[in-house]
Parts: sequence; structure tokens; C-alpha cells
Amino acid sequence: MIPEPALDLPGFDPARAAAYRSAGLWGERSVGDELRASARRFPDRAALLAPGTRLTYRELDERTDAFAAGLLVAAGLRPGDRMMFSAGNVPETVVAYYGAVKAGVLPVCTLPQHGRREIGLLAAHTGARAHLVQADFPGQDLGALAADVGLEVVVALRGPIDGALGHDDLIAAGSTPDARAALDALRIDPDDVVAFQLSGGTTGLPKVAPRRHREYVHNAASWAGALGIGETSVVLHALPIMHNAGIVAAMQPAHLAGAAFVLAPTADAATIVATVRREGVTCIPLSPPAVVIRLLDHAAATGEDLRGVERMYVGGQKLPLEVAVRIEPELGVRCTQMFGMAEGMFLATPPDAPEWVRLHTVGAPVSPGDEVRVLEIGGDGEVPDGELGELACRGPYTIPGYYRAPAHNAATFTPDGFYRTGDLAVRHHVGGRAYYSIEGRIKDVINRGAEKIHAEEVEEIIVRHPDVHTAALVAMPDPVLGERACAFLILEPGAAPPTVAGIGEFLRGQGLAKYKWPERLEIVDELPLTSVGKVSKKELRERLARPTAGVGS
Repeated sequence: MIPEPALDLPGFDPARAAAYRSAGLWGERSVGDELRASARRFPDRAALLAPGTRLTYRELDERTDAFAAGLLVAAGLRPGDRMMFSAGNVPETVVAYYGAVKAGVLPVCTLPQHGRREIGLLAAHTGARAHLVQADFPGQDLGALAADVGLEVVVALRGPIDGALGHDDLIAAGSTPDARAALDALRIDPDDVVAFQLSGGTTGLPKVAPRRHREYVHNAASWAGALGIGETSVVLHALPIMHNAGIVAAMQPAHLAGAAFVLAPTADAATIVATVRREGVTCIPLSPPAVVIRLLDHAAATGEDLRGVERMYVGGQKLPLEVAVRIEPELGVRCTQMFGMAEGMFLATPPDAPEWVRLHTVGAPVSPGDEVRVLEIGGDGEVPDGELGELACRGPYTIPGYYRAPAHNAATFTPDGFYRTGDLAVRHHVGGRAYYSIEGRIKDVINRGAEKIHAEEVEEIIVRHPDVHTAALVAMPDPVLGERACAFLILEPGAAPPTVAGIGEFLRGQGLAKYKWPERLEIVDELPLTSVGKVSKKELRERLARPTAGVGS
């Protein structure tokens, strides 16, 4: 469908690919075939649970087959066509995703919060023919978005949209004997691309990561093994399902293992706690620090915790130690951390790891085929254990290149195929095993003259202040030094607003170099979040550029 050279993958090595196959890391089934295999093994077991919906594996397999056939015979799509996804956490999105990949139609996994610019540019970049939209997505007129983007085929979920094919109509069209015969005749090569994921970058248009059936299956299976997800597990995901984490850290691991997958509509703390209680959730594969903080606040206010959840992995950005130590006593679930990316590599702290490892690191790679280096920042040499460098990786599910991005690929991949992640990391050896801590992003660095300030280092220390609940450090323009640091602070209830001088004296007492101290403070009630639950530093920097921004003192 899409030959290797067309994807421009500088990190692809045929010998390494052959080694993954011979080692059994890459199997012979597509993502759709894996779902079919689970349906044969567990036909009557719960597969998808969401408000108003409970589907068994048999029902999910049949419905996704019908949707796939409908795409081929009613929508006129062909294997290899691309379809933009603008849909949220509803069961129809899950059906559409699996239906698309069974039909060989490649989902372009955008978020419903993306606007015309992002969707239009990504559609042009990937050559998309179709656009799947959720008609009733809160706060967004996705029907109008689809009309503005103007792709050839529009598929509507949860309501009509002018000129669009309906989700239920496609399933009906795909349920006829002729339609099912067309689907049965289709063969998906496990070496083909299964989906286009978006890089988690925070500036500019996200890069497009082509994920393949073989490596996506191995990614999900390795993650399920690391988390202990099995056929009796109940797996909850409350973040956007079409994000890479939703698909390959939650949904696909659950369905490969025969577990029940619970899709929550939002990551609101009360919703998560109520869903855990109602469905008997045993595993939450990913909860960003911002969501964990809200869960802690909810527990403090209501007494409701997460007892009964066997595993909850915290990831997405560095977990402050002050938060990590509260998780077990206040939420009733052991603190374990993870790190993952749309480009591939997952790391996780084993639940039986020493406490220091669980509190301070994101653990170790989850696949025996994973390889990790910590490189000199701006160089190709490895740094010693305990020193800060750039995380680089390659392996059976880490992409060997972005789609149609030759200049970026040349700068991002080493000559021997390691992907330079842009994440600051330190390798630690504990008990004879290597673990990694993520210390921020290289680009999350404030350039104050000749000195570099790593924002997350300063944030972690500021939140030790007794009056500070949460902190986010961002760069503000300076005509002399280029950039200075501004701290956005959420205070503890009843605390008096601190001054710049007062925070400076506190940081002096913590031993932090003076050039790293914030030179402006903004007191806020909440921090803006991205669609995947991370603090949106882009929006904070934009606030500083507005004339109405606070003065700070």
C-alpha cells in the first residue's frame, strides 16, 4: 500500500527489522486481526464500556467489521486512503478507529479541539480523502469545521451533518452479504501503516508519525505485559482516545489481552472516581500529573480515593516529588511512573521496584528489543550515568522517521537510527538495573543571556514553598538578556500572594543559583491545559505578551 521509500524513513534498517521478526517481537497479524482473535477467544466478555454502551467482544468485532465494509462499499474509500479523525471519547470513535484499520483506511489521529488550520494543513500533508467528525462534540461545531476543510468524504458520528454519511448508515451498508464479502477478500499486510499519529511537540504543526501494524501490536502487547493487563483486568482511559496514549497505552493493550476497556468522557476527577467505583476499574494506564493533582484535591475534599485500582501509571510530564509522595497515602494506589511518546518508546517503573525508583524515575523500557542512550546535548556521544543528556532510542516499535519530513528527519535521527527525543534524561543504576528519569524538554529551556534555565528544575523547587500549590515557569522576552523567567503560581487556600523577593529568598535557602530565580510572578486560579492534560506553556507565554497580563511583583 505505502512502499518504504515513499515514507522517507532514515532510521529503517532491514537487518534490524529481520532481527525483530526472528526474535518473535514482530508477529504476523494486523491490528484488526488481533481484535478478531480476541473476539474468538472471549466472545461474550465485556470489551467496551462507556456511558450508555456495553459491547461484548463479539459485538465490537461485528460492528467494526460492518463499519469497515461500509467505508469500502458505501463511502467509496480504498485501502491506503487517509481519514482525519475529529471525534472525542464516545464509543462510536472506537468503532470507527477499528473499522478504519480493518478496511486499510489510515486514521490521521487529530484531536477534536484542533481547528481549521491544523486539520487543513494535516489533511494536505497526509493527502486525506475523508473526515470523520462528531456532530455533538461539546463546544465545537465540527460539522462547520468539516465544511471548511472540504474533504471528499465526510462521516458523521452522533448526529446528522449536511452532506455526510452517518455512522449507523455505514454500519447498515456494511452488513449486507456483498459488503462483507468485499471485506473478507481484503488482506492487510502487517508491514503496512496502520495510523498516522501526531508528535507531542508543543510548537508549530505537529510532525506526523507513521505507525505500522506489526510495531503497533508489539507496542501494545509489551505495554500490557509491563502493566500486568490480563483477561480479568478492567482498564480505564479518560484522556482523548485518539491520542497515541489512548490507542496504544490503553485501548489496544486491553483488547489484545481480552480485558474490559472503559472509556470515560472526561478526565474530571469526580468522573474518574465515579467510573472506577461503577465499573470496578483495576488499571489506569496513564494519568498526567495535572489530573493526579486534581484527584488528590478531590480526595481531600470528599474522602473519595482510588482504592481497588491495582495499577495507576503517572506520565506525560515530570511528576513533582511533592505530588509523588502523596499518591499512595491519599489515593490508596501505589505511585508508579511511565514515559511514552507518539514516536514509540515506552518506559515504566515496575510496581515492585524500590521506592526511590518509583518516586524519582519513569523506569525502564518495556520491550526486550528497546535500546536507550543518553546523549550529549547537541552531540552524539553518550554521557556518564548520573549526568543530564538527551534521551535517544530505537527499537521494534520506535518509528524510523516522520512522514514527509526529510529535513527534520536528518536532524532528529542519528546515523545508526536512534531517535533523538528532545527530552532531558538521566540514567541511574539501582540494584544492577538501569532506570531513567525525565528532567524536562530541551526546548523547555529559558535562555537568560549565556545561562540556560531548565524550567522543570525550578518548578520542582518552587512548589516546596508552603504557600505554593502548583507552579509553571515560562520565558518572557527581555531586550537585553533575550529571556527572563516568569512563574505562574497557584497558591494554597488562604495564602497571601508572595513577592518576587520573597520567592527569591526561599530559593536561596534551597540552594538554587540566583540566575534561575523567577523575575516575575503571576498568581492564577488555574493553569491552562493542552488537550492531553499537560500544562500549556504556549498559552502562558502568550498571556505574557498581552497588554492585559498582570504585573507581578
